[in-house]
Amino acid sequence: MWERRLKGRNMLLFPVRISCLPSVLECIRTFCLVLLLTLIFSLLKLLLQDPVVILNVPLGVISRIEKMGGASSRGENSYGLDITCKDMRNLRFALKQEGHSRRDIFEVLTKYAFPQSHNSLFFAFVNEEKFSENGWMVYNPMSEYRRQGLPNERWRVTFINEHYGLCDTYPSLLVVPYNATDDDLKKVAAFRSRNRIPVLSWIHPETQAVIMRCSQPLVGMSGKRNKDDERYLDIIREANGQISKLTIYDARPNVNAVANKATGGGYEGEDAYPNAELFFLDIHNIHVMRESLKKLKDIVYPNVEESHWLSSLESTHWLEHIKLVLTGAIQVADKVSSGRSSVLVHCSDGWDRTAQLTSLAMLMLDSYYRTIEGFEVLVQKEWISFGHKFASRIGHGDKNHADADRSPIFLQFIDCVWQMSKQFPTAFEFNEQFLITILDHLYSCRFGTFLYNSEFLREKEKVTEKTLSLWSFINSEKSKYTNPFYSKEVNRALYPVASMRHLELWVNYYIRWNPRIRQQQPNPVEQRYMELLALRDDYIRRLEELQITNNSKISNSSASSTSPSQMVSQVQTHF
Repeated sequence: MWERRLKGRNMLLFPVRISCLPSVLECIRTFCLVLLLTLIFSLLKLLLQDPVVILNVPLGVISRIEKMGGASSRGENSYGLDITCKDMRNLRFALKQEGHSRRDIFEVLTKYAFPQSHNSLFFAFVNEEKFSENGWMVYNPMSEYRRQGLPNERWRVTFINEHYGLCDTYPSLLVVPYNATDDDLKKVAAFRSRNRIPVLSWIHPETQAVIMRCSQPLVGMSGKRNKDDERYLDIIREANGQISKLTIYDARPNVNAVANKATGGGYEGEDAYPNAELFFLDIHNIHVMRESLKKLKDIVYPNVEESHWLSSLESTHWLEHIKLVLTGAIQVADKVSSGRSSVLVHCSDGWDRTAQLTSLAMLMLDSYYRTIEGFEVLVQKEWISFGHKFASRIGHGDKNHADADRSPIFLQFIDCVWQMSKQFPTAFEFNEQFLITILDHLYSCRFGTFLYNSEFLREKEKVTEKTLSLWSFINSEKSKYTNPFYSKEVNRALYPVASMRHLELWVNYYIRWNPRIRQQQPNPVEQRYMELLALRDDYIRRLEELQITNNSKISNSSASSTSPSQMVSQVQTHF
């Protein structure tokens, strides 16, 4: 084993002999190159002049490493390592039993793939890359609320959570009704799960209806009431200026919401909240979603069974869950826009399904969020700052593969965005590669963007000071992620068709690693995108040059046509 330094990164090299496939007589010599960032297995086929096969696996993507076989194992590929990844891949590496090479590789991979389990730093904290853009400057909460026209006479900014004393999973800056005092907020917090009080996410520029988010009320089996919470929801309704009731969307199935009463939770009953109407959206919990993705993974990797493909896909219920999330978001958006009614969205704790619904509804209603910058702001605001538990849901650096807190909630959101971009191909400034890149670095731990569970913990670990932002990486190569067909439309609401007939499996993401479905390299679609972007930029440049030339001609023409008396008059006006 040798240790070297490569572009500021430690790397470990292991000379390893990997057993060959049955059809190849010569063994394959390779090096396992373990970077703090990336594990690269290069398989060099010496007998046949086949191209080099490179599997690029960021260490953060690894979910589980298992030893395969033992000293008594016989036969090809019976001894080695099984690596389960978070991005739909399962990799198996057959090794020779001599020399204990498997033990060395297993120990080093385990150490660097699971830094949290070994009291080590994430790679993001030692990443020495340089970018031309500073992604941490993308989102400023005060600037974003000002863009929405806030604060105003009905809504105010409060710093009651400046030191995260009110709610340690909320951001420090919150927007609440003008007529609600900070003392009111403290009383309401005591009646909401994890103190996640109803706060504003977005306000409609015309109807002044708002999208609010929170967690479930602590009703319990006894049906407890809280006058402060009830009054607070009335204040939210009145701030709209409309007569209509406040609409509450509970993301859970009705039966789940009722069951949560047994653990002290629950929902807003009609008796306690007569000026509100409650709807359940039937979106299942994190455990159901985790199992659904597991089933999907089983049918797309490493084999795709053609004869039963449609029935196998249906049995995963993945697209059914995507449909329910989109349907719920459409209801929220339509109620705010067409119904002119303020809405309150929650699930149990308000950091999973709630984030899906609010962010998708905002994407449907606000064209700013369909730009590259706007989408980055949306993710920073509704997901990162409002406490989606990225560390728990993804399992960053944690070897506990079976952790019940893991769930593909953010992946579902990005899938829903992709479904919308398919139905409205000119409405989004970003392309498919933009979404895939976000998901790849959701797992990679190369950047600090998705690390930890809350803004409070990120500030404690000084993430913005010690790590790089994913948006630095993306915004430094923005043309790579730009949709050449984008047509800017201001304030146009988009309502996708949430029907199983219109939803598709995202093949370029879920099946991209399947060895039997090889994509063309280089990708002809991406190449064409780049050509179109270059043409567009050239046309814009020419148009600007023509405008400058034309303006110059008009200026010269105006000057030459001015009479002497007019010139005297113009001079005299200065005195």
